[in-house]
Amino acid sequence: MSSSLASLGGLPNLGETGSAGLPAPSSGRPVKRVALTRRQKVAVIVRLLVGEGAQLPLADWPEDMQEALTQAMGQLRRVDRESLEEVVEEFSDELQSIGLSFSGGIEGALGLLDGHISPATSARLRREAGVAAKGDPWERIGALETDKLQTVLEEEGIEVGAVLLSMLPVSKSADLLGKIAGDKARRITHAMQRTSRVAPETIRRIGLTLAAQLDSVPVTAFDEGPAERVAAVLNFSPAATRDDMLAGLQEQDAAFAELVKKAIFTFANIPERVAPRDVPKVIRSIDQAVLVTALAGCKGDAEKTRDFILDNMSKRMAENLRDEMAEAGKIKDKVAEEAMTEVVTEVRRLESAGDILFVSPDDEEEEE
Repeated sequence: MSSSLASLGGLPNLGETGSAGLPAPSSGRPVKRVALTRRQKVAVIVRLLVGEGAQLPLADWPEDMQEALTQAMGQLRRVDRESLEEVVEEFSDELQSIGLSFSGGIEGALGLLDGHISPATSARLRREAGVAAKGDPWERIGALETDKLQTVLEEEGIEVGAVLLSMLPVSKSADLLGKIAGDKARRITHAMQRTSRVAPETIRRIGLTLAAQLDSVPVTAFDEGPAERVAAVLNFSPAATRDDMLAGLQEQDAAFAELVKKAIFTFANIPERVAPRDVPKVIRSIDQAVLVTALAGCKGDAEKTRDFILDNMSKRMAENLRDEMAEAGKIKDKVAEEAMTEVVTEVRRLESAGDILFVSPDDEEEEE
């Protein structure tokens, strides 16, 4: 609809002046028919549609076009029925002639291709075209992940932070507020009372600045951080290799080693990260022979996982598994590790699918 209005009578030239305004007739006199200019035709269609209750996306037009449209509507008084029918017919013909429409220039194209072109290409095109300076920057900011917004909130001043929280959805603002330091969070909250006096244009300029700042952040080649990537590799490495790598990391970079340890999830971590109520859901989708092999081959720290799994299932099933474990006898370490890896893989699959939720180690520390 918006593109049809824009093309009617060459709306790109909406700002052109015309000499065919319609004067207000004197009382009792017939309306003198005068040819309508391009922008007056658009004004007539907009007036007609708005009068019928249509919601038009006029706010997406450039400001000069919105201003020209408003002025054209202000100049008109009355339009005779025959002229109205001609304008409506022209508009209808224009609608029927459209086969495909594109909107928003480079910004609209990037929105349409989102998910189809690489993030790096998208970010570069945004910077080169200055997309952040067009449209409503707060819509783009509000759609960003909380972690990115947290960085902005921590780096910006109190007043900008107050505006940011005021413009975001309430749930996202509450989440952000809980992630920053207590003193700054209190100061930002107090400053929010002054945002009602900030002019709309100032709010828009702040949004444009923040959007440009966010667009300038380089796109990384990896979705996860280095600690998570190292942990993902060590998760599926033999225990001896994993322990050796962690020991080496501890010697070279103790801080990074701690991050890797927190990100690692192995068979021995199951009691710490899996809720007892989720154990039946985990073992339900694991082949029983694999589960028996994994439990029968437990040694050292893995024995806690074995007991944790057996203690959080039905007594009858636990007894059956213990009988099968006894019959299995001694399990080779390599075979046991392969079975444990299958169990870990299933746990991680359920967590990624949202079927189970990991228990946060930080939550456990807070409870203690």
